[in-house]
Amino acid sequence: MRRIAGGWLIGALAMLPAQVSASVLITGAVVYDGSGAAPRKTSVRVEGDRILAIGALRPRKGETEIKAHGLALAPGFIDEHSHHDRGNYADRAMPPLLAQGVTTIVIGQDGESDAPLAKLAGDFTKRPASINVATYTGHGFLRSAVMGKDYKRVATPAEVAAMQKLLDADMKAGSLGLSTGLEYDPGIYSANSELLALTRTAAASGGRYISHMRNEDSTFDAALDELLDLGRKTGIPVQVSHIKLGMVDRWGDAPKVIAKLEAARRAGIKVTADVYPYEYWQSTLTVLFPKRDFTDIEAARYALTHYTTPAGMRLGFYAPNPAYVGKTIADIAAERKEEPAATYLWLIQTAEAWKASHPAGERAEAVIGTAMSTKDVGDFIAWKYSSICSDGMIGSRHPRGFGAFAKVLRTYVREEHRLTLAEAVRKMSAQAAANVGIAGRGMIRAGYKADLVLFDPDRIADHATVENPAALAEGVETVLVNGQVVWNHGKPTGTYAGRFLKRGIS
Repeated sequence: MRRIAGGWLIGALAMLPAQVSASVLITGAVVYDGSGAAPRKTSVRVEGDRILAIGALRPRKGETEIKAHGLALAPGFIDEHSHHDRGNYADRAMPPLLAQGVTTIVIGQDGESDAPLAKLAGDFTKRPASINVATYTGHGFLRSAVMGKDYKRVATPAEVAAMQKLLDADMKAGSLGLSTGLEYDPGIYSANSELLALTRTAAASGGRYISHMRNEDSTFDAALDELLDLGRKTGIPVQVSHIKLGMVDRWGDAPKVIAKLEAARRAGIKVTADVYPYEYWQSTLTVLFPKRDFTDIEAARYALTHYTTPAGMRLGFYAPNPAYVGKTIADIAAERKEEPAATYLWLIQTAEAWKASHPAGERAEAVIGTAMSTKDVGDFIAWKYSSICSDGMIGSRHPRGFGAFAKVLRTYVREEHRLTLAEAVRKMSAQAAANVGIAGRGMIRAGYKADLVLFDPDRIADHATVENPAALAEGVETVLVNGQVVWNHGKPTGTYAGRFLKRGIS
């Protein structure tokens, strides 16, 4: 027996058997159905992998009953921009996600996907994890497959046609659509005409377009215009990945950006956004150099003045010298007794030399950059058409992979009241499913798949920090994925019930 908000939780959750019956009845829960409507205290019956009924229900003979004792029951949360697949689900239980109530991740982000969708789906089906997975097809994957190492240029019409053929095959196999990472290699070298051709291919199959845009700081407006123009010309739903204003000069402009997005929606462009609840990002040291000139001291000085600061750039990974991990550019510059901008360039040049002597694709560095204002982050989170993402992974120094969803519920619901709990749940479930095109999930509704999270809204909280990025969240009691209990009483059950989800198929 242990204390929870509003009373004592007695036995039912702690004593839940490892193998539950095919029918599960959850009683005494305050149900947030994902629609944003006010919650109601009711019962939910799950049979097989689906929600069978909702209402005043009595336990059947032999049925597993979960007594919620007033805890909140919500649809499983959908992380619509995730990199948790890195490491190939080494821990298939995925505790960083289940501890936050996340039951589905959407990968293939920032233009990255590792293989044709049919292979990814087959591999996951043979060795599933505890969570569901859906994927976009990465533009970078298409460019690499067609252009190889000769990617630092505009693609020819024949090469674009070859990319379209690969994308079409993925769309037929169930891809959600096309993702781009236009601040990264190889996508940074693509022409708008290439993107237009590929989005038309994705649109023809009912897919979507999601983009880490060409710029999130100095030329943010032009980058957003490009995304909106693709939506206008093709009719494809378009989404801004991890929307942010990553430039000190632009802090406070979130209302202007939201007004522009609203105007685009009124004009018929189906634009949405995902956002994580942190003022700092994680990327590469090179991302702030759009011209890719890593000898340009003035560009380095500009980046460390207008985009962030030397103390705001903390290394999360650095293969050439792991001792630098956790140190800032300011720290390393002090050690080297030189100007931070010079240290910044030296770190990039050293990492690039390291990459040249190691197998292609091997990671050399990563940095956490403090660059956004708290108010802008809150404004983007509160926008009606945004939903929550982590942009996180396992093994990163950024806490978002272990804390993003719990942080929203702690900070923006319980502490700051920017969102009601019903609205936060909607953003994490039904809105997320709609934004990326996942069918039959994201709501507590008869016939929907039984991805469910039972949690204490007065206790759910994140504990991950930059100093301790792998600290698990708390407050989630039980998680069901496809009707099976995968997390109970703060621990994985060892059940790997996740499925590879395909566009339009629940």
